[in-house]
Amino acid sequence: MSVVDAAGRAFTSEAPVLIVGAGAAGLCAALAAHEAGAECVVLERDAVPHGSTALSAGLIPAAGTRFQRERGVVDEPSLFARDILHKAKDEPPREMVDLVAQGAAPLIEWLADTYGLCFSVVDDFDYPGHSVRRMHGLPSRSGAELLDRLRRAVEHVDVPILTSATATTLFAEANGRVRGVALERPNGSSEAIACKALVLACSGFGANRELVARHIPEMANATYFGHAGNRGDAVAWGEKLGAKLAFMSGFQGHGSVAHPHGILITWAVITEGGFQVDAQGRRFANEGSGYSEQAEAVLGNVQGTAFDIFDERIAGIARQFEDFRNAEAAGAVISAATIRELATRLALPHSGLARTFEQVSAMKRGLIGDPLGRSFSGSPELTAPFKAVKVTGALFHTQGGLVVNREARVLKVDGSPLPNLLAAGGAAAGVSGSTAAGYLSGNGLLTATVLGRRAGQQAARLQRV
Repeated sequence: MSVVDAAGRAFTSEAPVLIVGAGAAGLCAALAAHEAGAECVVLERDAVPHGSTALSAGLIPAAGTRFQRERGVVDEPSLFARDILHKAKDEPPREMVDLVAQGAAPLIEWLADTYGLCFSVVDDFDYPGHSVRRMHGLPSRSGAELLDRLRRAVEHVDVPILTSATATTLFAEANGRVRGVALERPNGSSEAIACKALVLACSGFGANRELVARHIPEMANATYFGHAGNRGDAVAWGEKLGAKLAFMSGFQGHGSVAHPHGILITWAVITEGGFQVDAQGRRFANEGSGYSEQAEAVLGNVQGTAFDIFDERIAGIARQFEDFRNAEAAGAVISAATIRELATRLALPHSGLARTFEQVSAMKRGLIGDPLGRSFSGSPELTAPFKAVKVTGALFHTQGGLVVNREARVLKVDGSPLPNLLAAGGAAAGVSGSTAAGYLSGNGLLTATVLGRRAGQQAARLQRV
């Protein structure tokens, strides 16, 4: 990825607002820019938009929506902001946390009312770190559906999405003003498009093993469960333009990806009273801390795997997620009538697994505390038929990137904004701080959608300058 001098550069076409990336961030930016009266074009490297959004559960946390009120959930942005900051140990800038916490409910209702996205609140289990139930998703509870609906909304308002178009070069002036972008197509052809404002929505650097090894060495050998196009293009361009970076060691991991099937297993199988064991049938970490930090704990086991242990009641909750239904269809979910049969089917020592069942049962009944620090209070005991999935830990997406202000404008090292460059989603520094433990469920799509919308609005203003 390069940045070259724009002086004397001839362009084949022009888009007042140019957006790189057709994930949730880029598509929200396109909708917002179009509403603000700007002509815009979206560049997407894939033949059909896919990216990190499609690989997620498609859930966006928001506080104070009518969807929550319909379910009797009392929530407000200030509580949401406190949850974000508590999880990230107060590392993220408060003004950015407040911005996304306050912007999430309007974002959800904007997409629902203007573009017909059928959101509802996940109201049958709790996500770690959230004080109330505020995860909003579409009927299938899949990121693929969210991305498809956003893409259809963008196409409906006649905003062009140029697919199979990989942005390779930015043309910029000495002061950092971007004048255009070069793109390449699979057949080797190329073109240069001029712009007045550029939004980078091309995600993070999870697929760039060199950058991961440099900034997140503990995940250098982890399974990468993100999009192959997340090569750190935004970071590379930004650095060459003098942009400031932050939280490059931050990431979202997940400790529950079916192995070897490569299918995400919802963390509801754990939060609803399930637990994880190692190859000896023993628990090894506090699963209640969160699925992101659990990735490293799982990878620390022999062969980097573990087993999710739950029951049919919990499986019934998990089936609202398309991924879980796919995992069952693929044979990843094991069922057994007894603990002994479950141990046999998983090739675990029966004595170890049975002892863990006894310990967890005693914790749920309040007879003993958990030496690993988890509270099992209020969790029903597991009953036959028992369920299990062999899982591994994975890197989902990075949380560090370009520092942006409240208008999603990219800031230089000295704190001043670059003239016409904006960023959102994985391209921008998130609100999860510097470690996986700072990731609060939904932070990725939260900043992608809220900052994507802000980026589109501001790009529409900048293209008039």
